[in-house]
Amino acid sequence: MDYIPDRITAHGGEPVDDRAGTGKASPSDAPRWPVEPGRYRLIAAKACPWANRAIIVRSLLGLEDVISLGLAGPTHDKRSWTFDLDPGGVDPVLGIERLQQAYFARYPDYPRGITVPAIVEIASGGVVTNDFPWITHDFFFEWREHHRPDAPDLWPAEVRDEMEDVMKRVFTEVNNGVYRCGFAGSQEAYDDAYDRLWTALDWLEDRLSTRRYLMGDAITEADVRLFTTLARLDAVYHGHFKCNRQKLTEMPNLWGYARDLYSIPAFGDSIDFEQIKKHYYVVHTDINPTQIVPLGPDPAVWLEPHGRG
Repeated sequence: MDYIPDRITAHGGEPVDDRAGTGKASPSDAPRWPVEPGRYRLIAAKACPWANRAIIVRSLLGLEDVISLGLAGPTHDKRSWTFDLDPGGVDPVLGIERLQQAYFARYPDYPRGITVPAIVEIASGGVVTNDFPWITHDFFFEWREHHRPDAPDLWPAEVRDEMEDVMKRVFTEVNNGVYRCGFAGSQEAYDDAYDRLWTALDWLEDRLSTRRYLMGDAITEADVRLFTTLARLDAVYHGHFKCNRQKLTEMPNLWGYARDLYSIPAFGDSIDFEQIKKHYYVVHTDINPTQIVPLGPDPAVWLEPHGRG
């Protein structure tokens, strides 16, 4: 899927860095919007792993007072995510019922999917960008002036090259890997996707046997990107997407690591297991035509001591 390539950058100028962990550079001719507190609204959904990243990074960096947050509900139809969690089903800042309205405000004939996360310019009501890897990248690099004093260094220079490689593997083999399993159209495609996913998860299990986080002793963007898939593994991907060799709870290092991150408010507060389950099991009628939402697993296990300190 092609995304709106616009970037919000310091002074509306050139970006600080030209990669976002996907192996592709931002288009050099992509429009640049200026960093400006109060000008933009992040529209996300706690159900969506890609949007979940943006919620976490915004909180980790302390950007809550400069970029407002609107949350869509967990289910949507073919047209758009909707604001059914808000009174009257209307976003209180943008005054719209559907995220689609923000896309159409800028592109009246927008031909692609209406996705979250999306950043919307409040004054015009039009979408600025929905290019999710660049949104979190730019929260760190371009909004630095507005970070809280103790904000973590999510892109440490000394490990950035290795981190790019780690994030690319996490993106292709894990973040996308669960979807490759879930939407496989043949047994052969599913078998291949399943093997790729568990090869990557075994590699991560081994990597986390010698370090607390993916890049060492401190949280980075790489951890944010892996966490949002791990948080959904047992609740959704294990059954719904047939990623069922093991549960996360049966992989000691990954499970302790996931609970370690979950204990941090920016991570744990961003997770709503009921919304996550409702999104996948209700929206994906081709996979789950009954739309029955499972009652388990018990989310209380996420509060057990992680022992990673």
